[in-house]
Amino acid sequence: MRAFHSKRVVFPDGIKDAIVLVDNGVITGIVTALPSTGNIELIELGDKILMPGVIDPHVHINEPGRAEWEGFDTATKAAIAGGVTTLVDMPLNAFPVTTTVAALEEKKMVTKGKLHTNVGFWGGLVPGNHNEVEWLIKNGVLGFKAFLTHSGIDEFPNVTEHDLRLTMPIIAKYNLPLLVHCELSDKNYKHAGDVRSYMHYMKTRPEKWEDDAVAMMIRLCGQLHCRVHIVHLSSAHSLGQIRRARQQGLPLTVETSQHYLYFNAEDIRDGQTQFKCAPPIREKKNNDKLWQGLKEGLIDFVATDHSPATPSLKEIKSGNFMKAWGGIASIQYALPVLWTAAKERDCTFNDIAKWLCENPARLIGKENSKGKIAKGFDADLVVVDDEKSFVVEESGCYHKHKISPYMGETLYAVVEQTYLGGEKVYEDGQFIQLNKGKIILR
Repeated sequence: MRAFHSKRVVFPDGIKDAIVLVDNGVITGIVTALPSTGNIELIELGDKILMPGVIDPHVHINEPGRAEWEGFDTATKAAIAGGVTTLVDMPLNAFPVTTTVAALEEKKMVTKGKLHTNVGFWGGLVPGNHNEVEWLIKNGVLGFKAFLTHSGIDEFPNVTEHDLRLTMPIIAKYNLPLLVHCELSDKNYKHAGDVRSYMHYMKTRPEKWEDDAVAMMIRLCGQLHCRVHIVHLSSAHSLGQIRRARQQGLPLTVETSQHYLYFNAEDIRDGQTQFKCAPPIREKKNNDKLWQGLKEGLIDFVATDHSPATPSLKEIKSGNFMKAWGGIASIQYALPVLWTAAKERDCTFNDIAKWLCENPARLIGKENSKGKIAKGFDADLVVVDDEKSFVVEESGCYHKHKISPYMGETLYAVVEQTYLGGEKVYEDGQFIQLNKGKIILR
């Protein structure tokens, strides 16, 4: 048995001085004094933060098929270095995309020897695969992801309302979530400008596209009684309709991403394609409202949408926003980025644990085993020095490609130790044990 003592253990109801007892990978008790009997290894953490492992349900690992973009080995190493003990892999950017059981099984196979944190999988929803949905559910996907606009790769086309009406009742039958990229693009909309200009790029994907898509999903959520989850909300204009949907009791949840809360469009220079994502990072006035929505609970949690690509695909040399791959690499920095921005807004580590651990666990159906420090929960734990800062540098980055808008940023909250099932897997920049991750199925 192991006993973790910290003067600052993060529980759902507050931060307390406590001892967390762990045996066989599970939290067996929360006490104020060590038991007098038994063989107990004490891990003394002083006043360092002891919190649940971070859960990131929005990660693009891209393997099989596009492992040159990232891959399970590098992505899951970066995850444990950042305190992410569970992530859920998106069904696209891999090849084949995870829209069939055969593709899901291929994805499981390629994780062998490369799983350094716990990983689950979303199934993909595309036109014509509604007959695969139930089979994917029976083979363990945690839910489904769909796009309402072009996904960036042709093998994962966007769905229409007709497609959603075919599949949402099936997903609802199993009470799983449907995750939706909400942009309804208008082919007649044109915005001329310099391809290296960030402001030009931002205006090519206006808030209206997002707001219209969110409105459609709220309508379908109400009509078809299917859990709907809006991914990476960027437009604060949608918060009003989200509030009304919540007041009606609809099973609607929402995430935003760290980059919308940390960066502002006004600060992005022309040619800095490492900032390109879709929907785009918007102006400070908008992003301040996203913070209000997060604090109010209209936005349930924060997920990275880690979506890396090669330097050539990111058009790093040309700085062409219109050609560059839209995606931000950030899995390793999920916790410090959010804390750095949150502490300036009078937030606490209780807020961080809610936004990065407890609420994401609910989305993936693991609210009774992950996301909290509580008896009976998995002992996925992270030790953090919340007052210590570091500069993001290539030398300490475990992503396959060291391209990230966070390079050079000074961030607070250094992840000192990461534990999976009570076993130390990372400490002070060193990987202590690898291949300790497990596949998480429904």
